Amino acid sequence: MFVFDRRRRRGSAGHHRDRRARSRPALSRRPGRGAGARAGLCRSAPDPRPIGAASAGPRLCRAVAGAAAAPGDGARRAAGGSRRLWRRLHRIARHRPDAGAAGAPARRRPRRGRGHVQRQIDPVFLRAEVDYAGAERAGTIVIDSSNKFLYLVQGGGRALRYGIGVGRPGFTWAGVKTISRKAEWPDWTPPGEMLARRPDLPRHMDGGPANPLGARAMYLGSSLYRIHGTNEPYTIGQNVSSGCIRMMNDDVVDLYDRVHVGTKVVVR
Repeated sequence: MFVFDRRRRRGSAGHHRDRRARSRPALSRRPGRGAGARAGLCRSAPDPRPIGAASAGPRLCRAVAGAAAAPGDGARRAAGGSRRLWRRLHRIARHRPDAGAAGAPARRRPRRGRGHVQRQIDPVFLRAEVDYAGAERAGTIVIDSSNKFLYLVQGGGRALRYGIGVGRPGFTWAGVKTISRKAEWPDWTPPGEMLARRPDLPRHMDGGPANPLGARAMYLGSSLYRIHGTNEPYTIGQNVSSGCIRMMNDDVVDLYDRVHVGTKVVVR
């Protein structure tokens, strides 16, 4: 009986202890550390760096180990511990300026140099009714190229003023023209001179929001010049065109409805 009992105890308790020992993952301890900061936990925990703390170092390791070793007595405490852990990880990552997502490229500052175009419209170029002291008759369009304004004379010493974009250096001009044709959402066919300078341009583009002529166009005499809208409103107030007069789409629609074919246009 004694031998039988001994075997029974060895075959039951000892056998199960061996099975539990074999199935339990080995956790290596760091010398001089308590159970709450096992090196195995730090090494086996998922790498927290992709969330934005690529170089947070031992602080993240200690945070993961401390959260894993914290006692949890229910789903509520476990959920609260997880939230506190992630808040701590993100707080550590946020306060490290050199910590970024693993493999993410560094953020670059926008380069500003020659040819940079300001992306905001100066409020001075918004449409307004102003005093006007010129001698032109009411209904005349006067273009002040140097100051980037177009005036529609109203009479009585008043005029509607619009902000415009004008020709680049070498493409400015002056003279007197008349509106020979008007078009809504005009097609665009670049002239041969422009294609020679810019062979990458399309040979023809149908009218629409992506068309450089914008919502309206008023053609000046038999020349290649037009007063037209634009799909680049941030160029208003700039020397950017090949000689045409650019307006914001809302402004060119307003002017289009106020003038007619035969209107005199004075360009200074």
